[in-house]
Amino acid sequence: MTLRITGAAAGDLEVEGPDDDLDASGCLVTPGLVNAHHHLLQTAFRTLPGTRGVPMATWLPTMAAAYDRVGVDTELTYAAARAGLAESLLCGVTTVADHHLTWPAPLTPEETVPLAQGTARAAAELGARLVFVRGAARDDPETAAHSADLIAEALVGEAPGGVSADGMLQVAVGPAGVHSDPEPTFRLLGEVAARRGLRRRTQANEQVDVAIAAERYGRRPIDLLEEWGWLAPDVTLAHLCDVTPDEIRRLAVAGVSGTHAPGCDLPMGWGIAPVAALREAGIEVGLGTSGGGSNDAGHLLADARLAMQVAPLVGPPLAAADVLEMATAGSAAGLGRPGLGSGPDLCVWDVSGVADAGVHDPVAGLLWASPGRRPRHVVVAGRVVVRDGVLVTADEHEIAAGLRRFSACAAP
Repeated sequence: MTLRITGAAAGDLEVEGPDDDLDASGCLVTPGLVNAHHHLLQTAFRTLPGTRGVPMATWLPTMAAAYDRVGVDTELTYAAARAGLAESLLCGVTTVADHHLTWPAPLTPEETVPLAQGTARAAAELGARLVFVRGAARDDPETAAHSADLIAEALVGEAPGGVSADGMLQVAVGPAGVHSDPEPTFRLLGEVAARRGLRRRTQANEQVDVAIAAERYGRRPIDLLEEWGWLAPDVTLAHLCDVTPDEIRRLAVAGVSGTHAPGCDLPMGWGIAPVAALREAGIEVGLGTSGGGSNDAGHLLADARLAMQVAPLVGPPLAAADVLEMATAGSAAGLGRPGLGSGPDLCVWDVSGVADAGVHDPVAGLLWASPGRRPRHVVVAGRVVVRDGVLVTADEHEIAAGLRRFSACAAP
């Protein structure tokens, strides 16, 4: 069976899928975008009072109190993931890495599995690719490791690399960062990853991370990660705002990849990653939105534009083609899935309207013009999930209503 995409600027395309045609007249076709760093649960907590422009020491307890008011359970993880993933697909994001950090303390490792399954079920129903990262944030290290082992077994079994046979679901592990988690958490989650062949992911070198590491350990985060065995080719570090030239060199030598999250780091005042310097050193850099608690949107293309806007504040400018590569192949490489950035998933972007009038370079225009741009069509693994700007795998308004009853309880 063949899915034909006709009338695209680059010519007609054919991919495996249902016998169907998609009109791409006046459009640009790109690989599906890959959001390398999200917190889908936070979709239920966007624009929460007291969470914008505040120090991390204020932000964390404010978010925690909201989680307690709503109650983090399978129903919430499912509803939040449905909304966050539906938004992602409608914005051209076909793969989402969900760094799930919130696990209510009374839960046993066995009781954490349904929460992960709720997120995975939402992705399967909508037709999105999901990387579920069993995170930890001040969790008991042994509990976190046992939970990660059970979640990996439940979601992907013994699949090589923690990736399901159809490529739609992947499991990884990830402490929140050295500001939150001690060495045993990194070590034990690392042991689970080594035994199961999972990727490792964490957050590092936001300004607050550097400050807490200095206060608690008298060290910098990169030094601690190196000592704890978390500078290696299977590790991706999100944020990397406050890194020195020597640290960049060490990250490159170790083969670590990075994730830029400007839509989170800027409004929270956590810094700006020196992306050009990271890439110049040979570090593969992807792009992520982070979650609704710090970036109220899951619009990766808008954050790609923001990345270009702020790059000159910390180094040379970034070319649009390079940032688009970060949002596709760069993110995919950090997941150990380089193929995702170049073909199996497609976005068809309408560039024929007035917002693109006068644009000389369609690729540059895709990122620079029309900040709220959405794709006309989205195809994931040969399946059309967005057609003519409409989500076809579920009712967008029903999804929003399903989350509204939770988010209404979030505010104090």
